[in-house]
Amino acid sequence: MKNETAAISADIHGEKLYQQRAREALPVLVRQAFSGKPIFYKQLADELGMQNPRNLNFVLGSVGKSLIDLGQKWSEKIPPIQCLVINRSEELPGDGFGWFMKKSDWKSLSKRKKNEMINAVMHQIFAYPKWRTVLKSLGLDIADHDFSDVVKKASEFQGGGESNDHKALKEYVRCRPELFALGKKTGPGLVEKGLPSGDRLDVFFDSGDEWVAVEVKSTRSNEVDIVRGLFQCVKYDAVLNAMIVTEQRDTKVRAVLVLECSLPDALIPMKHMLGVEVLENVSPRRNE
Repeated sequence: MKNETAAISADIHGEKLYQQRAREALPVLVRQAFSGKPIFYKQLADELGMQNPRNLNFVLGSVGKSLIDLGQKWSEKIPPIQCLVINRSEELPGDGFGWFMKKSDWKSLSKRKKNEMINAVMHQIFAYPKWRTVLKSLGLDIADHDFSDVVKKASEFQGGGESNDHKALKEYVRCRPELFALGKKTGPGLVEKGLPSGDRLDVFFDSGDEWVAVEVKSTRSNEVDIVRGLFQCVKYDAVLNAMIVTEQRDTKVRAVLVLECSLPDALIPMKHMLGVEVLENVSPRRNE
């Protein structure tokens, strides 16, 4: 693997652009480790202000090299936190991950074997107790996001009745399963689908092998209401997965927040920390 970027990347102590970005990326990855959630390449690239996620190869290679060097200094193995960055299609790290795992045949492994290996490594990353010490040893600060004020406001939020804008967006989404990459055989969704928790989903799709719960927020929703939507998706995901267990189904579950506007920049880290899928700028007005 002579040309692996992971093998030729320098550590984070340097002024090359990928090293500077590696110093920005590592605190974000530690934040994700604390939250117990992986992050997609595109999401990390967006947080770092990078237009092309492919350029993360050297960035993550630099992170991995730094952890290997620090682990040798400490005489212990530091989990490869860069494997928290996964692609959206297969939900796996890039091929460069194999170099850090000393698996020269990583590319040739089956997806099942890769998943087994990645799941084991992710458990190690989430359980590792020294991430703050790692950052301090490398001269970095933890990614500091204080959401206490907006979360408090969301907790105290009292909405009124359903607006016409909300009804229109809900109906628009109900008729478009393609927004969620569901097959052509999936028909329109159900509105106000009841859950055993007492909640009602704005829209629910059942493609046969996948359930998709959708929470919609129209342009009338402010930042606080959008935060409520993020937390509602966390709840819906948990409830639907519990239903899968009790009904002994082999079905995938997704909970998606659909916004008629853009997600506020200040909430992007929260979205990644909670692992919520968000579709932005979905509006029936654009098709009138």
